[in-house]
Amino acid sequence: MNRYQAAERALRTAAPHALLDAVRAVLAEHYGAEDVELFMADYGLSVLQPVSILPHTLEPVSVHNSSAGRAFGSQAPFVEDLRDGRARLHLPVSVRGDRLGVLCVTLPGKDAARRYAAELADIAEVLGHEVIVAERDTDLYLQARRKDRLTLAAEMQWQLLPGRSCARPEYELGAQLEPAYAIFGDNFDWSATADRLTLYVTNGMGEGIEAALLTSLAINALRNARRAGVSIADQAALADQAVYAQYRGRCYLSVLMLDFDIATGTAQVVDAGSPQVLRLRDGKVERIGLDAQLPLGMFEETDYVAEDVQVLPGDRLVFVSDGVHAVASPRGETYGEVALERAIHATRLLPAAEVPRAILRELTGHRGEAAADDDALVVCLDWHGAPAGDGHGAAR
Repeated sequence: MNRYQAAERALRTAAPHALLDAVRAVLAEHYGAEDVELFMADYGLSVLQPVSILPHTLEPVSVHNSSAGRAFGSQAPFVEDLRDGRARLHLPVSVRGDRLGVLCVTLPGKDAARRYAAELADIAEVLGHEVIVAERDTDLYLQARRKDRLTLAAEMQWQLLPGRSCARPEYELGAQLEPAYAIFGDNFDWSATADRLTLYVTNGMGEGIEAALLTSLAINALRNARRAGVSIADQAALADQAVYAQYRGRCYLSVLMLDFDIATGTAQVVDAGSPQVLRLRDGKVERIGLDAQLPLGMFEETDYVAEDVQVLPGDRLVFVSDGVHAVASPRGETYGEVALERAIHATRLLPAAEVPRAILRELTGHRGEAAADDDALVVCLDWHGAPAGDGHGAAR
């Protein structure tokens, strides 16, 4: 058994709460590692939190200006030279594009760090997969993600999410919710097969637990319909019936639903409410105008109709809730389309996973010191199209 196989086996056989202990032991034995630490990205994507038994014995490190943060942002190993001649290797811990955190490994010298970098990066990826599985049985990694206490509504919303980013050859997705520790109504969901990508961007009415319960009902109704194999228009109709049956029109939920054909780039879209979508194509940002239909649950047995939208390789789609485009500055000026266009242009060179966080930081500057009075959700989709040579390719 080679050293990589030994590390993989150690992780796969470790108890859910003992993954860090397992990786420490095997990296010390087979790679000469002198120190190993695991940091998880917090819900606000501002710091990397240490994984340890509470209370934490290590300090969080910044996502924005630290060596570990550099590896997290670039999604590539980064070697940090230490003053005593040793080297610390910072390795992104990600699962299919979903950025979980960073594994930091201190080695005897720079040569060892460079020699083992690729192998240790693979081990960090295995660790990421094991963390996702372990979260079914332990709260350790979920606790490590929070630098503050989540509200109950936020706890419910984060548990609904599929992840914060994902990547495939055909597309890349990134999303972020704010205020991360007190979100209550906005949400997003996605699901992919070999042929299709389905995306929901939701904006639930109300506040606190009531908003979280409404969104939870709607998302699960949409998932139930989607998993039954019905069309996106029928998914909307069935979820509409579920929400109306519970609330009788007192509460309802806005949702933008998209079902992409990966081979052609054609998306069937149902616009049932306030989330908006802007497209960056060939350097130009424009809002995609859609046929507005009723929010889910407003009236009994609403019929929904899907329309077609074409996306091309190289397109970037940015989806925002009304907590983004309608937020006001201290002088009462709404953020609006002009500011959104400027933000999308300014972030055009960032990967999709980084764009939502960057736009929300600019939104915070626009809002000023005032506390947010509504959820803010940004989702970014970079469309690459079907890979060349697979017999498909997006229609132009």
